[in-house]
Amino acid sequence: MTVTPFIQMENIEKSFSGNQVLNNVHFEVLAGEVHALMGENGAGKSTLVKVLTGIHTRDNGLIKVKGEEVDFSSPKQAEKKGIVVIHQELNIIPHLTVAENMFLGKELTFGKTGILNKKEMKKQTETSLRQLGVTNIQPDDSAGDLSVGKQQMIEIARALATNAGLIVMDEPTAALTEREIKNLFKVVGSLQKRGVGIIYISHRMEEIFTICDRITVLRDGQYVGTKIISETSFEAIVKMMVGRELGERFPTRTGNIGDIIFEVKDLKRKGIFQNINFNVRKGEILGVSGLMGAGRTEIMETVFGYAKKGMGIVTLDGKTLTINHPLDAIRAGIGFITEDRKAKGLVLHSSIRENISLTNMKAISNNGVISSSKENNLIENLIARLNVKTTGGEQEVRSLSGGNQQKVVIAKWLGINPKLLILDEPTRGVDVGAKKEIYTIMNELTEKGVAIIMISSELPEILGVSDRIMVIHEGKITRTFERHEADQEKIMTAATGGVKHDEKTTSY
Repeated sequence: MTVTPFIQMENIEKSFSGNQVLNNVHFEVLAGEVHALMGENGAGKSTLVKVLTGIHTRDNGLIKVKGEEVDFSSPKQAEKKGIVVIHQELNIIPHLTVAENMFLGKELTFGKTGILNKKEMKKQTETSLRQLGVTNIQPDDSAGDLSVGKQQMIEIARALATNAGLIVMDEPTAALTEREIKNLFKVVGSLQKRGVGIIYISHRMEEIFTICDRITVLRDGQYVGTKIISETSFEAIVKMMVGRELGERFPTRTGNIGDIIFEVKDLKRKGIFQNINFNVRKGEILGVSGLMGAGRTEIMETVFGYAKKGMGIVTLDGKTLTINHPLDAIRAGIGFITEDRKAKGLVLHSSIRENISLTNMKAISNNGVISSSKENNLIENLIARLNVKTTGGEQEVRSLSGGNQQKVVIAKWLGINPKLLILDEPTRGVDVGAKKEIYTIMNELTEKGVAIIMISSELPEILGVSDRIMVIHEGKITRTFERHEADQEKIMTAATGGVKHDEKTTSY
């Protein structure tokens, strides 16, 4: 018996300004199936979803929903047919409450009076959140005051509340804690039992092999193939994605670790973190682990001058630093790659050239006047070095894929030749091929003596890249591991407060 897919996409083609982004792509999702859509950044995944939901008009091809041919001209039409998208870039209105965001454009009223039924909207919001196992978000909370992870849970709850037949989840766990991810996976399982199909887009291979039934891979806008998850492997999928063997997932660490170059003593911020003492050596990668909200980012933002420290001493190259502003940190030789590239890492409406030049004025100027030749050489070298997929330095950053935007953020800081580079979730939303490129760049930097601090929520990444691992729990360092003595269980135990602070374990 042939099962009619919930959606079928056949021979899909799409071009922008003569550049073909999708070429003869095939894709289908069955009811009750979790189907992974994978490919490197720029492979065409987001464009395919936008074609499906009517954001983009296809140039050629056929789309069917439950066997019926459709031609959506807007996401609203797609939603009426049961297709809902949870976008990677959040669509939260910060000045509205959680409940107001949940019912934005779908407000409940008392009959035809136009008067909002706020009580019922709050009740349904609470029900949707509790279905996800979320108890720390209230309907009256201001959405803008919540963490990125909590905002993501609101987006997921909003989609679940529509009784959709197909939900597209684009990097749904990128900003979630381990507990939130487990709750999400439980919800996905219950949705499957109700016959809801799910398109799951993620660069986290462990998730794909845990939760998905089938996987379809795109490469350079073309359909490569579809595999049953139980009949394939990590290595086979990577080869489909990049067209070659990727080799070891994490490159071998080759840096020669030297003397201490960066040191933090007794750093405190009231109510956020306290008694923070750590150091980093030349050529070393210090991984920073911990649950979301533990204070990892806040500690490093304080070091960089985003937030003023309450107390503490920061030294670089033996010199005590006074950092009241990020410019102070930059001048001292510290770079910071933020986890929020949209808000803090990039000027989206500006070009690649302009973004990279912002942090490299000294390198591209002669007596305060920008040298076009120096600027062009810097931009061209960094684009080539990081393998940024672009039409050139004048391309607007907002038009790049998420992974290529991240490479531009990294390029900004490589140009200053930093002594210390802080990377906060450097591979979030980045495909496996680009991840390895970033790891390789990190290795190259440490070979030159650059010290690196890397915050990451991905334990395989922390274990695969770091020389030492510092674990934060509720604003305190609970444990510092040498690479050879750490494993996922030990890190998670320390991250949940299972190990009391011990001076020996956090010694230099």
